[in-house]
Amino acid sequence: MIFATCPIPPYIVAMKRDEFNAYCGSKPGTSHVVQWGNSDVWKVGGKLFAVCGWNSGQAAYTFKVTPLVFELFVEADGYRPAPYLASRGMSWLQITDPEAAGRDALKQHLDVSYALVAEKLPKKFRAELGLLKG
Repeated sequence: MIFATCPIPPYIVAMKRDEFNAYCGSKPGTSHVVQWGNSDVWKVGGKLFAVCGWNSGQAAYTFKVTPLVFELFVEADGYRPAPYLASRGMSWLQITDPEAAGRDALKQHLDVSYALVAEKLPKKFRAELGLLKG
């Protein structure tokens, strides 16, 4: 019986806005601005990697993804193409229902978004920000 050893998924705990800001701020080379209708906008090396805005009175989290992840999640419950960004052909998603993803999944999305944006920065700039390994 294969499923006998699979753990039951833990209760999904949504990330709060202050936790989102602390997590994004813990990454090297990041900066924070409040813009676009009181949204928390996070950048690495001056380039956007995450946004926490509002959707119907609750937090909505926006981040960059790979084209494959975009296709897999674009119609998943609690997700949608990120307004403005996805309409311009970019692979950005928005979680509109924080309970749909949970804290751990959102952290993974933020990690990938950060990495995708940081890797596109010029090598010299990544070195200045302390983003190069070894």
